[in-house]
Amino acid sequence: MVAWADYKAEAQSRGALALELYVAVSTPVKEPQDVKAALPDHLAYQAELERAGSLAFAGPMSDDSGDHMQGTGMIIYRAESLADARALADADPMHVAGARSYVMKRWLINEGSFNVAVGLSTKHVTLT
Repeated sequence: MVAWADYKAEAQSRGALALELYVAVSTPVKEPQDVKAALPDHLAYQAELERAGSLAFAGPMSDDSGDHMQGTGMIIYRAESLADARALADADPMHVAGARSYVMKRWLINEGSFNVAVGLSTKHVTLT
């Protein structure tokens, strides 16, 4: 297995973007009503992170068929480190309430394109 830092350096040396973000896959651990009760505070927290520039993307995921809501969500953070990203996830009211748990992974973006930053809930747009 290749060390993360070595792979990231190799990606940068070949001209890849090597933008490191952090992905939390959040899964319900309590009853649906517990998740629903934490939802307003969770959404307010997500909007706060979005305004601060710490939230790249977030939203629910389907089941494997793609036809049904599974309850799993994905949150992609901008942070200085894995520890900082975990701190953001730990402070999420959904996780604080114990309604959901998460698994955090680093994500290295090497390819793709993106020209406009759009705050989905805040409707903030930045052209770059």
